[in-house]
Amino acid sequence: MVALLYGFISFYSLKQYNASVNQEIHRNLASNLVADRNLVSEGALDQAALRDLFALYMAINPSIEIYLLDLDGTILSYSADPAKIKRNNVSLEPIRTLLANPEQYPVLGDDPRSHERQKVFSVTPVPSADQPEGYLYVVLRGEEYDTAETMARGGQLVALSAWALLVALVVVMIAGLLVFRLLTARLTRLTRLVEAFEAGDMSQHPERTWRSQRPVIKDEIDYLGATFDDMAQRIASQIDLLREKDAQRRQLVAQVSHDLRTPLASMQGYIETLKLRRDRLSAEEQASFLQIALQEGQRLSRLVDELFELAALEAREKQPVLEPFPLAELVHDVAHKHIPEAERRSVTLTVSGSRQLPLAFADLSMTERVLDNLIGNAITYTPEGGQITLELGESDGQPEVSVRDSGPGIPAKDLPHIFEPFYQGDGEGNGGHAGLGLAIARRIMSLQGGDIRAENVQEGGACFSIRLPVAASGHH
Repeated sequence: MVALLYGFISFYSLKQYNASVNQEIHRNLASNLVADRNLVSEGALDQAALRDLFALYMAINPSIEIYLLDLDGTILSYSADPAKIKRNNVSLEPIRTLLANPEQYPVLGDDPRSHERQKVFSVTPVPSADQPEGYLYVVLRGEEYDTAETMARGGQLVALSAWALLVALVVVMIAGLLVFRLLTARLTRLTRLVEAFEAGDMSQHPERTWRSQRPVIKDEIDYLGATFDDMAQRIASQIDLLREKDAQRRQLVAQVSHDLRTPLASMQGYIETLKLRRDRLSAEEQASFLQIALQEGQRLSRLVDELFELAALEAREKQPVLEPFPLAELVHDVAHKHIPEAERRSVTLTVSGSRQLPLAFADLSMTERVLDNLIGNAITYTPEGGQITLELGESDGQPEVSVRDSGPGIPAKDLPHIFEPFYQGDGEGNGGHAGLGLAIARRIMSLQGGDIRAENVQEGGACFSIRLPVAASGHH
């Protein structure tokens, strides 16, 4: 396309150039013909001399055509082939323009052999400029010239187009190679980065990232490189997270194995003792051994249930059914359920705070499960004569309940980890094992869109607080 466009522009420019040169060279041709051939005799145009001129130039210079026009532009006589004349008159506007300004080139006039075509010409008034009766109108590129030019132009056009095409192909090839080199150079660098990331430790992104080489994004390749950097960073962070999760899984398996092995070993020991020494044990001792084995079995059953519950929550197999409900009423119901156990341990369990709280929007049974765990832990860790208070309130417009006990509190080094599965601190009253209750409670609160937190109180003891999303219906 570039070659064809170049060829067209070249031919058009060359045609205009040739027309200007031709008209400049033959500017005075018409007036010279009038003077040299004595066409004007006694102030009038000599018709016989004019006919001789037509015949002479038809033989000597067939590239020009001579026409005699009246003052209106009507063709009176001519030297061309009569069968090919298609106009009876020509426009006088180009004639007047050239006569008024002979230096203006090219000026194109009507071609009598065509209704559309225009050509360069030479013209002079006859018999003279002072007494014009018409014009001697000389078309400089007549029929013979057109025929010869068409034949020559065909070969020249092919040659010029071929050269233009060849030059265009060479230029395009060189430019394409340069552009290709610029593109592939950056793609090669990007490929090296990807290969280094793949061949090395994918958790560690290479130091020479694309952003360090090309900090400014200018085109799609830079965008691709920057996107790779982001992807690599995400992959690295995900691999780190997977490693952390894998370490947690290994630790969890070890802790589960330990916590499962302990009650199993205890049960097995008491049952084997009972079997081997049954004849030598009193009825009270046998009953005591059976009771301990039963307690260890119940402990093992609770641990297995908690494992299944936590696994279901982590896998999102157990989803909360959210509904509005009054949190204050739920807290009073759960408190009444735990009062007998608290009294058995000589612990006072009370509920304080206003019942006029915003309606909570959460899963009623899951929230009850969390409260059971928190109150049960508080009863376990509170010594005889201690106090447990369930305090109702609001936090940032959301209903909140705090479970406060008067136990020994939580050691500062254990406080950040108490919601981790199987974390076992050095606190008293842990029952000899690390449970999953607080990990389950945190997961439940997270699924409901609420939160849970723990802190020690200045007066002594620990305080666990849960906050639930508020329902749109307002206060209850």
